[in-house]
Amino acid sequence: MDQDIDLDALGKLRRFLADNEFPEDGRLPPERELAQSLDVGRAVLRKALATLQAEGVVWRHVGKGTFTGDRPIDTVADINAMVQRTNPLEVMGARIAFEPEVARCAALNATGSQIADIRNCMIKAQQAPTWSQYEHWDNRLHRTIAEASQNSLLIGLLDTLNAVRRAVTWGRLRQTPVRPPVDHHSFAEHERIVEAIAERDGAGAADSMRRHLRSVESHMRDLR
Repeated sequence: MDQDIDLDALGKLRRFLADNEFPEDGRLPPERELAQSLDVGRAVLRKALATLQAEGVVWRHVGKGTFTGDRPIDTVADINAMVQRTNPLEVMGARIAFEPEVARCAALNATGSQIADIRNCMIKAQQAPTWSQYEHWDNRLHRTIAEASQNSLLIGLLDTLNAVRRAVTWGRLRQTPVRPPVDHHSFAEHERIVEAIAERDGAGAADSMRRHLRSVESHMRDLR
């Protein structure tokens, strides 16, 4: 711990956080008000807040204030920070952990028109004349499945995961012809996912998505 930290002020701040309820967004009172409540100087308070920020107890948003709890992932800087700490195979592992449950929810909640949209994306991916267009329709397929979950939080989490995935650049791992081959493994895997969703088979949709993503992961490892 920084030797210049006022331990008494730090203790007061910890007790304040433990003993008080805050708004839903976790926003703390403004610095001036908080310093008065704790009977400490603002410079001392800032050092105490910096210590708790380093511990992950609070976080700051310039121009908005200081907050308790986990910082939401809502800025380009946040995405870039995650990109610097990860790699394509880590992102693939996150997809395997997450997307099967999205597919399960889609099987339970998709409307008829959403199932038609999912199927259309699958067909467009199969017919794509280039890898770039295939990846566009592949991304759209997975996003449309998320939309069919009828859960805005799941959609938002998938969008964050995809933002990291795009930044990591899958292309570094690809050494292939201009377009997917006609027997590309994803085609049949996509069909199984789509059919399970259409049949309202949540367990089957989750299992098919998991098998698909593990297959993608296996091919990525082979291309390293």
